[in-house]
Amino acid sequence: MTISQKRFNGNSRSTVGTISDIYASVRLLWSRIGTPFVGYSDVFSFSSPSGMCKTCEGLGYIEDINLDELLDWDKSLNEGAIDFPSFGPDKERGKVYRDSGLFDNDKKLKDYTQKELDLFLYQEPMKLKNPPKAWRKSAKYVGLIPRFSRIFLGDKEFAKKRYAKHLKNVVTTKVCPTCHGQRFNQKILSCKINGYNISDFTKMTIKENLEFLDQLNQPTAEFIIAPLRKQLEALDFIGLSYLTLDRVTTTLSGGEAQRLKLIRHLNSPLSDLVYIIDEPSIGLHPEDIQKINQILQSLKAKGNTVLIVEHDPDVIKEADHVIDMGPGSGKNGGEITFEGDYQALLQSDTATGDALRKSHQFKSSPRPIKDYYHLGPITRNNLKQVTADIPKHVLTVMTGVAGSGKSTLVKAGFEDDDNTVFVDQKAVQGSSRSNLLTYLGVFDDVRKFFSKHTGLSKAMFSYNSKGACLNCGGKGYIKTELAFMADFSQTCEVCHGKRYKPEVLDATVDGYNIADVLELTVDEGINFFKGHKAIEDALRSLSKTGLNYMALGQPLDTLSGGEIQRVKLSQHLIEPTSDKVYIFDEPTTGLHEEDIPLLLNRFNELIEEGNTVILIEHNLSMMCEADWMIDVGPGPGLDGGQVLFCGRPEDLLETDTLTAKHLKRCISK
Repeated sequence: MTISQKRFNGNSRSTVGTISDIYASVRLLWSRIGTPFVGYSDVFSFSSPSGMCKTCEGLGYIEDINLDELLDWDKSLNEGAIDFPSFGPDKERGKVYRDSGLFDNDKKLKDYTQKELDLFLYQEPMKLKNPPKAWRKSAKYVGLIPRFSRIFLGDKEFAKKRYAKHLKNVVTTKVCPTCHGQRFNQKILSCKINGYNISDFTKMTIKENLEFLDQLNQPTAEFIIAPLRKQLEALDFIGLSYLTLDRVTTTLSGGEAQRLKLIRHLNSPLSDLVYIIDEPSIGLHPEDIQKINQILQSLKAKGNTVLIVEHDPDVIKEADHVIDMGPGSGKNGGEITFEGDYQALLQSDTATGDALRKSHQFKSSPRPIKDYYHLGPITRNNLKQVTADIPKHVLTVMTGVAGSGKSTLVKAGFEDDDNTVFVDQKAVQGSSRSNLLTYLGVFDDVRKFFSKHTGLSKAMFSYNSKGACLNCGGKGYIKTELAFMADFSQTCEVCHGKRYKPEVLDATVDGYNIADVLELTVDEGINFFKGHKAIEDALRSLSKTGLNYMALGQPLDTLSGGEIQRVKLSQHLIEPTSDKVYIFDEPTTGLHEEDIPLLLNRFNELIEEGNTVILIEHNLSMMCEADWMIDVGPGPGLDGGQVLFCGRPEDLLETDTLTAKHLKRCISK
């Protein structure tokens, strides 16, 4: 059983209840004893056609398009009347309306007749008669509103995130007038237990759910109630009693998501399994990690083998046996440098042993403070009229238990500031066809470089275009789908995994073909492209974050959590900036303690250039490097949402917050 560090790929239908498998038990309970009796649990799903509210299709809200924001009525199609990035006159989505031949492209929208407006805005898909030459023969014409709705409204989370800034004014959201946000149709909402329908139950906190079950006296349903109670008690045990079952998973913090993954296995009756858990401490405050350790120990106690990939000292010290890999990263690693118990690891001369022995102290000379950003008062989620002061041009670390409101506070405080850069902990949108060079925006420069020196066209040096191996389509492997087993992949026998056509591989510069260059490490790439400023600067920014060992052509979907964070950071180190606010959400995610100084140097570099850096962080080593700290709590959810401390790090030790408790332990060591 493998539990990765990746976040849930959720949408507005993916909730705490569905992802934890608790919702299935809740549906079964209502189908068993709900009044009036219905009998089938499937109808109690807001994703089911028989259970959902038809008005909002089970979303609980409806969205409207503000035409005055989407359109510039004083412009024609040629002038860019559709005022949205992906619908511009030079974009594929915008060209559709100009190329259709249905409109006068120089006529301003305000001069359209009602018939023309209806055709432009509301027309359902239709085949064009005698279409212009520019029109694709197989394409159908669709009005702007149904087309825009299909792309951006409803459950289209990725599209919404990508264009969030532009959608903010174009799309308005309001509670569904039919179900009033409850997602279900009236028949389902009329089925109640002790006066509560299923939506009422999912909107309660886990703590309130348990109190509700304690009041049930239904012997015939005890076989449902008992396991449901166990599932809820597991969430309560792990410190998530403040969550509600209808909470959308995309709104969860990293620590909340990580604990939800683990909790699904806590009540499992299975034994003699091997659990491989990748960094269970991600997103967790030191106080939360104590509960995680209890879960890991309970899995072992059931007769399972638990293998943990981890960097956090508080998790490592719980191990019965430690295997340390190294000595470096990438090509410089891959060896077992230590095996033994924790006490022996402390005495070893490995990088991990050195990090565990290291003592921590606060900065002797924190940066002076001259001015502040004044946030608030902010009321959002669990924050109620909260204010905070964040100094300009220094390093601020925001702390507090997972779910206390840290991210909400800083996001809400800077959401309208165009000079703010927010680097979150989510994976980059990558695939096996995208690599480090494409993400940094310099793969085009590399292709131009090879084209200039070899005489082949630039497109030939793309494995997604003309240069792709004809046998594997530029993938480098052949995938065989098997009906009753996992898919099988093998290296392409034509290009041998190189991805390119033979004539492309024969074209070399200084003895290297394009495939050879993609196999170079970042440091080797810097030497190869010396003097080519755009490429060299991008690679140096990667090297500065400690990614000098990575291959230039490494697919983005193979990066670890720590590598992803540093790739994102490196983007902002290519070109010098000033007077910006950089907010990093848990930048030490996936990093070994020895990697943190490299990351810290980059933050200091940004500050020296005149920027402000804010870290949302749980790592005690990084807290010790702060010029200013803000501690949020005291607990998660409704028990949090307060600024407990705002000031110099050493003054935090005078308080009795949970962060202070663990920071004192770190400093005294």
